[in-house]
Parts: sequence; C-alpha cells; structure tokens
Amino acid sequence: MSITRRSLLGGLGVAAALGTTAAGRSRRRPRKGEKLKITKLADRLMFPEGPTVLPNGDVLVVELHRGTLTRVRPDGTTSIAAETGGGPNGSALGPDGRVYIANSGGLNRFEVGGFVFAGGIPDDYEGGSIQAVDLSDGSVETLYSDGLRGPNDLVVDAHGGIYFTDYGKSDGVTGDKGRLFYARADGSSIEMIAGGMEGPNGIGLSPDGTRLYVSETYTARVWWWDVTGPGEIKGGRSLGGSGGGNFLYTAPDYTNFDSLGVDGHGNVCVASMVHAGISIISPKGDLVRFVDINVDNDPGITNITWGGEDMRTAYVTASSTGHLLKIENWPHPGLVLNHAT
Repeated sequence: MSITRRSLLGGLGVAAALGTTAAGRSRRRPRKGEKLKITKLADRLMFPEGPTVLPNGDVLVVELHRGTLTRVRPDGTTSIAAETGGGPNGSALGPDGRVYIANSGGLNRFEVGGFVFAGGIPDDYEGGSIQAVDLSDGSVETLYSDGLRGPNDLVVDAHGGIYFTDYGKSDGVTGDKGRLFYARADGSSIEMIAGGMEGPNGIGLSPDGTRLYVSETYTARVWWWDVTGPGEIKGGRSLGGSGGGNFLYTAPDYTNFDSLGVDGHGNVCVASMVHAGISIISPKGDLVRFVDINVDNDPGITNITWGGEDMRTAYVTASSTGHLLKIENWPHPGLVLNHAT
C-alpha cells in the first residue's frame, strides 16, 4: 500500500504535514496572480536528477538508477543521450559544449511507501567520477576518478572550471565526510578545497560568481564562501562552519535538502525531500518563500533549473515518482548559467 507525503511526515511526528513549520508559522504561498502552472513533462524516469536546459529548448536529465544521460524534448518524448554507467547525480554544460556529469558510482534503489529513493553502497560500486559527454555521438570521457567517493552535483564557473560536491558513501554504520573540489574541464588538474562536511549535495554560484553556495542533505543547512579566485574560496565567518563555510540558512522543520539552483535575483533555491518543495532563500539568509510542490504526493523533489525566453519556466525533478516537471510563472527569473548559450 502506498502512503502520502502527509502520512509519511505524520508518522515522524512532523508539524510540516499540517502545513506549518515546527514553530507553528504558516508556510509562505505564492502571491495572488502568480499561480504556478505545473505540467508533467516526462514520466517513467528512473530517479531523474540534474536537469540542464539546452539552447534548443531540450532538457537533459540524468537517471541515477538507469545510468544514463537522457534527453527530454519539449513534447515530452525522451531518448538516451549517453550511457554513463554508475549513478549519475548532476549535469552541467561546459565551455567546450560537452555536458559534465557528477557520477556517484551508484546508489541502491529502495522504496518507502511506494516511493523510490537512493542510498547506500551497491555491490558493483567501483568509485565515483567526473565525466564529460559529447552530445554529438554520446561518447563519455572519464576526467577524474582517483579518490572520488560519491560526486553529487556540480557548477561550472566563467573560467571553465568545475566546482563539485563529493557526498561520500555510507554503509549505514560508518560513512565518509563530504568534500568540495575544483577541477579544470580539460582533465588537467583537480584540488580539494573543503572537507569535513555532512553530506554536501547541491552547489551553485551567485550571479556575479563571487559566492559559492552548498546545501547539506540531513542537516538541511546552506553554507557559503567568498570566491577570491578560480577555485579559491574563503569562509570562516561562522564558528565551526561545515567545511569552514559561512552559515546562510537552515530549515525549521524536518527536511532533507537536495540540490539547488541560483535565480537571477541571487536567491538560493533549494529543492527538498520529505517536506517536498523549493525553499527560496535570499543572499542574506531570509526565507523569501517556500514553494510547495505536490504532484502525485511525491516526497522527492530534488533539483531545479530554468529556461524559456524570460527564464520564468522552472524544470524540477520529482525523483521518487520519476517525473520531470515543467513549472511556468516561477516567482523570479532563473539565472542564465555560464556556457549555457
């Protein structure tokens, strides 16, 4: 028997199931006249993540439990762009037109109440990697793999360098500490730039490239660093900040943060599981709005990006039911990412 998000949360005694925060405050709703139009653009995807909008309007997603980079056309039809193997978690366009993949090396598939999730270490796990896909022929090049445990998400800067999170792996008893890396897109160099984190997941840059943001899953916290040069970050403003980062925001109720996107106003838009939706957080750390996304009761909202002529169309992955959602009339225009045009 399947369960709803309300009962999933209610079984954990969470006030969010009743539409309030743990402190009893009502969640913010879209303002009048800004009604979101949500369409299931594609379905039957095997834990989709990492949406990337191409210049022609197609959307790429990785399918973690299928080991593919998949193309979704505007009419919703899908095709395999590349066979990545492992467990691809994130994707981004690079300076050479290739699509860069953060590959976790694979995660176990499991279900809770009929909803699909991912975790643990599969029997065929051989390590994580950063890959590059040539869309013209689907060829895949592994750029980095040595010492990588579970790359999760990535963002490409204006210089063509790749910031990425390595979530690590856990067997349910012991687990890795998470790390941040900076690597060149040509495969020539990689450097760890932060460590000791608790499940770093999403990663993004501010519109001017001077801030790096990272979300942690189970702590439901967002951290930030000043970017002082390509691959150079500086934190230290928060005592004991994860990875030496500066504290920005934490969720007030039971929430698992997943990936994030930065919009054109500089807000950090964090996708969340269990308490499913998007937290829109200002650069000052204020919650601007929580956008509740309830499609087929999916508790697994994992990623967001934007496209369209006005960048007001959001593409959101509902991973636990295998949907790519198209959401029109998003509250703020998205950020045009580096190398996306």
